[in-house]
Amino acid sequence: MLWDSGSQFERTQYADELLTHLDPALPVVDIGCGNGTHTRWLAGHFPSVLGVDVSAGAVERARHESADIPNAEYAVLDAAAAGAGRLLLERLGPANVFVRGVFHVLKPNRQASLAANLHIVLGEQGNLFLAETNFRGNSLGYLAALGATRAGMPSQLQRALENLPRPGHFGAQERSRQFPADRWRLIIDDSVEIEVVSMNPVGNQQRVPGYFAILAPASRPPNK
Repeated sequence: MLWDSGSQFERTQYADELLTHLDPALPVVDIGCGNGTHTRWLAGHFPSVLGVDVSAGAVERARHESADIPNAEYAVLDAAAAGAGRLLLERLGPANVFVRGVFHVLKPNRQASLAANLHIVLGEQGNLFLAETNFRGNSLGYLAALGATRAGMPSQLQRALENLPRPGHFGAQERSRQFPADRWRLIIDDSVEIEVVSMNPVGNQQRVPGYFAILAPASRPPNK
């Protein structure tokens, strides 16, 4: 999984903010959980975590790798689909939401649908954390930064592109469009380095520019 390096380096950049601003008494929904690396980390800090992903294969792997973590569960779900937010709210009640590396691979209409569903999941108590790659060049430059050349590309990158849309970027500008101020209140945002699975022959760490933000529904007073 291209963006799931399993390293703690990235999380150290935003863990304090996440743990400060997400209600520790609420469950968490991990959107686009992949093989559950971040779901398992969140399960160490919150009473329960539900990881959801559109890939049945990823969910199956996550369940296998999380067999010894009783407060981590998984489900196959397209979180941008109509009604997904209501389904999650009915299952969990109000919840925090964690999203890493999802919005930057979605088209704008799907980004808007996902944001609307997440607004429902938060209810009157939950907050939203998101972290996304934010490489500001074009997609070809992005692929080159990940190791692609005129002669070819690393096998891991090739497999990822066969199963995912070509990655874009998602930063403050994109967040302000999909999370408008009349519906969302920005608590904090900042830059972050996203660590990806090493694709160079010697295994050196590879990082790309990223962005994180924590948001709440605008209708909720700032002290809640």
